[in-house]
Amino acid sequence: MSDFSEELIRPTTEDEQGEKCVSSGTGMCFPWLQKHIETIATGGKQEKDFAQTTSACLSFIQEALLKHQWQKAAEYMHSYLQILEDSDSNKRQVAPEIIWRLGSEILYYHPNSSVETFNTFADRMKNIGVMNYLKISLQHALYLLHHGMLEDANRNLSQAETWRYGEKSSSQEVLINLIQAYKGLLQYYTWSKKKMELSQLDKEDYAFNAESQTLLNHSWKTSVNLCALIQTPGVWDPFVKSYVEMLEFYGDRDGAREVLTNYAYDEKFPSNPNAHVYLYSFLKREKAPREKLLRVLKILYQIVPSHKLMLEFHRLLRKSEKEEHRKLALEVLFGILDFAGCTKNITAWKYLAKYLRQTLMGNHLAWVQEQWNSRKNWWPGFHFSYFWARNDWKDDNALACEKALVAGMLLGKSSRYFRYISKQDHQVLKKKIKQMKKSVKKYSIVNPGL
Repeated sequence: MSDFSEELIRPTTEDEQGEKCVSSGTGMCFPWLQKHIETIATGGKQEKDFAQTTSACLSFIQEALLKHQWQKAAEYMHSYLQILEDSDSNKRQVAPEIIWRLGSEILYYHPNSSVETFNTFADRMKNIGVMNYLKISLQHALYLLHHGMLEDANRNLSQAETWRYGEKSSSQEVLINLIQAYKGLLQYYTWSKKKMELSQLDKEDYAFNAESQTLLNHSWKTSVNLCALIQTPGVWDPFVKSYVEMLEFYGDRDGAREVLTNYAYDEKFPSNPNAHVYLYSFLKREKAPREKLLRVLKILYQIVPSHKLMLEFHRLLRKSEKEEHRKLALEVLFGILDFAGCTKNITAWKYLAKYLRQTLMGNHLAWVQEQWNSRKNWWPGFHFSYFWARNDWKDDNALACEKALVAGMLLGKSSRYFRYISKQDHQVLKKKIKQMKKSVKKYSIVNPGL
């Protein structure tokens, strides 16, 4: 079992060979632990118990991992493997999972590690920790995928798919579903690759390339693994996307719509913004009515008000003939700019500046005041301070002008942000700044003459 780590640990030096050994109750020797074990004492006596030694070794491994000292962790792990011989049956039972988690982490990052070393370690751990066989198999397959070894990963998953130990438990069933799903994802990759190859052929070649079409259809039929998994409550984003793409390719748009609708609206599934993004994208491809698109985006807005699709949501709302939609269009823009990650979004500021003018021209001052009243105590410092005026002007003149127009309409000509930008002498933006001043004078909500 220790062969895998012997490839990683450094050769013992003469100094280390001369060190005094720390012995365990089983007669095993840990020369490199001497300097550490000397610090572990009870009543002034050195602790020589096997369990205490392995416990100390585990602490050293954890510390080495935290410090990314992979070589040192490998040396400690080489000795920690003796935990498998512990007389305590409970410790022996949990040891394989601990060894796998720590050992796989070390082997993933160790500079001397290789795929062959990892494979050897994983295969041995599967045989030692049968209760962890499925977990290890899945993680092993993901490791192989990371290294581009798709066939090996698929073979690994196929072996795990048929593995059974004792009566089938609920935990085993969940893991088997995951294994089948990742196998389906690999099949989707093969299908997608073949589809791309076919799409690059001439129409005549495409129609008569029966062999490629057969391979494509075979990959599609074996993708039932994905279908089974996504019916189980959970977050299955990549699997849903893959399966829906295949359904659409084969013309089953009703099936694709059903999958996405269930994924977004079934209460058994956890709240998931991506589910609504996928459904919206599908409906958009179908050229669904605006009302359907708005319903999906409204739910997404309630979950993630700063999502990039909210600008699209705003555009759809402002085109609506319903007054409640046009009012919501204003709220959506303010909602986007409430978030720090959106403060530099020039499109959002452009939309807000333009829509504020339209709203005020349409005699909907109350809409603006409703949004502004809940923000007037913190937006000035958050967006419109003198500090931000200088920084925005320095970084992006166009952004600064849009923000200054909004600041002027909401705070009036006394706004620090507006005053700083309006005083800038910029030859290219001179006309824009002049128009900005006129708009503020005419449409500012603090202007008594409005």
